[in-house]
Amino acid sequence: MSTASMSIRPAKPRSYSKWFVNALTIVLCILWAIPILWAIVVSLRPRSDALGRGDIWFGQYLTTESYQIVNELAPFFPRIEDGRLTGSYYQNTLQYVLTTLGVQLITIPLAAFAFVHFEFPGKKILFYLILSQMMIPTASLLVPNFVTIREMGLYDTTLAIAIPYFGSAFGTFLMRQAFLEVPRELVEAGQIDGCRWYHLLWHVYLPPSRPTLIAFGLVSVSFHWNSLLWPLVVTSDNARPLTMGLLRFTQLTDIGAQWSLIMAATLIIVAPLLLIFLVFQRQFIQSFMHSGIK
Repeated sequence: MSTASMSIRPAKPRSYSKWFVNALTIVLCILWAIPILWAIVVSLRPRSDALGRGDIWFGQYLTTESYQIVNELAPFFPRIEDGRLTGSYYQNTLQYVLTTLGVQLITIPLAAFAFVHFEFPGKKILFYLILSQMMIPTASLLVPNFVTIREMGLYDTTLAIAIPYFGSAFGTFLMRQAFLEVPRELVEAGQIDGCRWYHLLWHVYLPPSRPTLIAFGLVSVSFHWNSLLWPLVVTSDNARPLTMGLLRFTQLTDIGAQWSLIMAATLIIVAPLLLIFLVFQRQFIQSFMHSGIK
């Protein structure tokens, strides 16, 4: 028997596990996409074309009138009134979300660095006190926080919405865990080279912890973009975010459920986050995988 024939081995039985996983993934993607597709179709239906049993998708024709009416009933986008440019829910939301995130990206790494790098009396007790904030229901802090905002003269401003979130117990815990994974040899090498504490933070601790910081930033933006209860308490008209605009359309029950308007307003709110995820989905997934967020 030749060497070539001896080297031939029977083919291994074909594994169908990969095909099953792919098929299951496709089914889950379709199930996830159906509500979004339905919202898009309903938002393009005429307002006079009511939804009925067996008729929940395409109507008589498609139109964008719901989006025009939505922006007239609630100022989602800037518009000109009396010769001047007025504020909008999008402008207020961006100011509030970006201000909150910008301050958090400063306070959270600094707090986590202090708990990892320095030794001081009551360090563990203070850290546990910060973690205990995650167990306090948000609703129980509405009244004292509201009183503080009124005394500071910040009622009905985007800064009033952002101030309570300038510090984050969850973010501090997350970054502390990431900083603890930094090899001690790198820190000691930096200290031998004469690095000050801010050099260590910027050049030693932050580079390997960047995925964790990105993951927290994504969670923060998503959470504050969809926030409703606290903005409802501390704003009245000028500084209201996007979620307050959607609240207007959920209250149109006296003339029946205006599904086309509700879906149009909902898509206006979720569209930025959805587009950002579709464009940067690889970076999103990688950041969460490296950060350990499940």
